[in-house]
Amino acid sequence: MSISIDVSYKSLNKHHEELCGDKVEILKTENSNIIILADGMGSGVKANILATLTSKILGTMFLNGAKIDECVETIVKTLPVCQVRQVAYSTFSILQIFHDGKAYLVEFDNPSCVFVRDEKLIRLPFTERIIADKKIRECRFDVKLNDCLVLMSDGVIHAGVGQVLNFGWTWDHMAEYTLESTKKTLSASRLASILSKACDDLYMQTPGDDTTIAVARIIDRKVVHIFTGPPRRKEDDETLMQDFMSGEAQRIVCGGTSANIVSRVLNREIMTSLNYIDPDIPPTAHIDGFRLVTEGVLTLNRAVSLLKKYVEESIDENFFMELDKENGGSRLAKVLIEECTSLKMYVGKAINVAHQNPNLPFDLSIRMHLVEQLKDYMKKMGKEVTVKYY
Repeated sequence: MSISIDVSYKSLNKHHEELCGDKVEILKTENSNIIILADGMGSGVKANILATLTSKILGTMFLNGAKIDECVETIVKTLPVCQVRQVAYSTFSILQIFHDGKAYLVEFDNPSCVFVRDEKLIRLPFTERIIADKKIRECRFDVKLNDCLVLMSDGVIHAGVGQVLNFGWTWDHMAEYTLESTKKTLSASRLASILSKACDDLYMQTPGDDTTIAVARIIDRKVVHIFTGPPRRKEDDETLMQDFMSGEAQRIVCGGTSANIVSRVLNREIMTSLNYIDPDIPPTAHIDGFRLVTEGVLTLNRAVSLLKKYVEESIDENFFMELDKENGGSRLAKVLIEECTSLKMYVGKAINVAHQNPNLPFDLSIRMHLVEQLKDYMKKMGKEVTVKYY
């Protein structure tokens, strides 16, 4: 079995703080994915520095094959001591999921991971031990398809203290809410957003603590191929199509000329739609065997703007309403965010006179700029990306 991991996280800053005192690192090794959630003591700049130091040290050491004992000892010795409380630490959770389905979880003073399988909450068999005078909980277990694991900082279980609830959102309440939410969505991004919004609502939109949720879903590997832009030389049409059609994948074509090449080389009819769902985005078309056929630059631009918002901004229900729209840009972005673990792009270098000054160099063309942006945002989301030019 070879599995893929769909990971997403969301943080709420403590009210009036510009920086978050929690930090999430998502790392990839040859045979695993590692998610680290660190929660620095206090809030604001100091907490942000402590959490960042912790996550970076843990990530670097783990990637270099260090054992958890060495990592914890290094954290204890490295982080500065709080003069008031005489303790020097950031709490943390580390989840490593191997592609063969083995998993390793270690927690230090963070609320415990919520594990959902087959619409049930599963209690993980933790063992405890002392490392450098710190009590560590760790667990080795197996994961399978559709499993869901949620890491959190303590701002999650403190949500609502003294406001909506007397004693905050307990771990049990949070776990039950997670269980119910997994019945509505299989997407890590949506689940992180749902759980984060619940915390924000309990805090009445003024979080009393930094609050972070990181969601990992175990999914099948999902490959997406995108073809956009005709090759510079017409004789390369066949080569590009051969590459584009190789292997198992969902296939997407962006651009009218590109769609015509697909139609001609594969001898498949293009069925165009005149349904203008969004006046700013040209309608989609259909070719048998293809997931999506869209116009080029305008559609790519809309999809890239949605990916940018997803990666860089605080997303909410309005974002997902936009993602669920039926226009080509939203549909493309939705496939890339929710249904893709590996993206291969086949990009023609022919200059389209409609959106290109022929006196400008190739890499300044609008399409190429969009392709580069799309590649960067997909990589930031932890997806594998390759681009081949023709």
